[in-house]
Amino acid sequence: MSLQAHLGELLSKHKALEAELTEALNHPASTDAEIAELKRKKLRLKDEINRLQHQHAA
Repeated sequence: MSLQAHLGELLSKHKALEAELTEALNHPASTDAEIAELKRKKLRLKDEINRLQHQHAA
């Protein structure tokens, strides 16, 4: 898989997590733990995206 394809896949997953997080925040049955886990997953993806972009630029 090329770097661009991998980055595209990660960006797609990040966007999906953003939508899931927004839905969880608007749903009263969502727990703080569920929301925190979604935020952690989203942050890990963002860190990976930034790391790959930085490696590619170097």
